[in-house]
Amino acid sequence: MDQKLLEIFQRNKDVAFATSVDGQPHVRIFQIMKIDADNNALYFATSPKKAVYAQLRVNPNVAILDLNGAESARINGTVDFDVSDEIQLEIFNANPVLPHLYSSYKDLVYMRLSAERADYFDLRTNPPTLVHYDF
Repeated sequence: MDQKLLEIFQRNKDVAFATSVDGQPHVRIFQIMKIDADNNALYFATSPKKAVYAQLRVNPNVAILDLNGAESARINGTVDFDVSDEIQLEIFNANPVLPHLYSSYKDLVYMRLSAERADYFDLRTNPPTLVHYDF
């Protein structure tokens, strides 16, 4: 993953997470749980009882947007629920909020968003900077 993208996602872990079902957009805030820069992937977790999980089972295509001042990064890709037990435990134990909300790491579903395309925007430059990435 490009350093500019990586810096934005490391500084601000709360992203707009968009899904689409039946042609209708659905957006919510998700927290990035783990970044795998070598494989252009971000990890997330959610409850299997939430609507977003059902939506992703029907259509695993996702767009996320992260904003940090005048810089932003957008990733489009596909989520995969095949996340190793080791990574699930790492995510659960690294986030102090999750053990307060869930009694076990097994109470969540974990997903890996593999970036297929990304855009970096910087409105501080004149003209504004736009860098597009295809992975």
